Amino acid sequence: MEIKRSVPRLADVARLAGVSPITASRVVRGEGPIAQATRQRVLDAVQQLGYVPNRAAGALASSSSKLIGVLIPSLTNIVFPDVLRGINVALAASGYQALVGVTEYDPRIEQEIVASLLAWNPEALILTGFDHTDATRRMLDNHKVRIAELMEIDETPIDVAVGLSHPKAGLEIGRHLIAKGYRKFGYVGHDWRADRRSRLRYDGLRAALADHGLGIVAEHYSEGPSSIQKGRQSLASLLEQGRELDVVVFSNDDMAVGGYLHCVAAGLAVRDDLALFGFNGLEIGEALPHALSTIYSDRFRIGKIAAEKLLEQKSRPAEQTIIDIGFVLREGQTA
Repeated sequence: MEIKRSVPRLADVARLAGVSPITASRVVRGEGPIAQATRQRVLDAVQQLGYVPNRAAGALASSSSKLIGVLIPSLTNIVFPDVLRGINVALAASGYQALVGVTEYDPRIEQEIVASLLAWNPEALILTGFDHTDATRRMLDNHKVRIAELMEIDETPIDVAVGLSHPKAGLEIGRHLIAKGYRKFGYVGHDWRADRRSRLRYDGLRAALADHGLGIVAEHYSEGPSSIQKGRQSLASLLEQGRELDVVVFSNDDMAVGGYLHCVAAGLAVRDDLALFGFNGLEIGEALPHALSTIYSDRFRIGKIAAEKLLEQKSRPAEQTIIDIGFVLREGQTA
């Protein structure tokens, strides 16, 4: 069943801002001299209503643009090329093209890209995660395009969610390592503002430890997105705290591979002196002299299933759909 929505018009913006439609149009298009106070009233009304100007007036105003907007957090995080590859495979024979935007893990940048993409009347939008600004949610709620939110499933989606439960993944890591006999846990992570899914896994890990009367002995965080170099530096900083550890859990495989390299440089025997555990199941982790112990998430399937689901039905259904693709614990040789 199609959900009926009233899409905000320029006249609604003008009415709320107390200006003429012509003035509102000039502000939206960035044309002409407009008093700053007037301009701000119009911009505030645009955000409050979730109004999106239709840049595709004419041919695209009455039909689909054959575009699927795709927003990913990063081009440097090697997780997301797999997601894009899955989306591309699903779209290959459909006649639709993916138009990709990069948010740099910033909900405000996502808001700007969503507004720009919606102006071109896309058939659907594929977003990463559930962390959107209020203005973005209003825009998405006001428009009838299909929406897929990827990588996580532990909240109610706008339309379709495809991913895995990150708290459950954290629980599984903790339970597995406790069963292996580890008791002195360290944690190395990156800025949770840049990747809140890492925080969800951390919370799951803490819950597993608490169930056995344990906690994290020492932890260290780096600023911004993750990287191999940050993982190496962060493990060095963690060990400088002088706390006795037998295992370190990393926010992801990038960081864990960096930790592995630090162990090699410092003369530490991986697993015997210090066990390491990652997340994502990246190929680089398998290529280490000792295969990285990690959780594998199938990013290709996430992208492919999301695109396929959006193509099944053009109108947004009344009921939300959550698709759990699960995860696999790879025991590896580092923990």
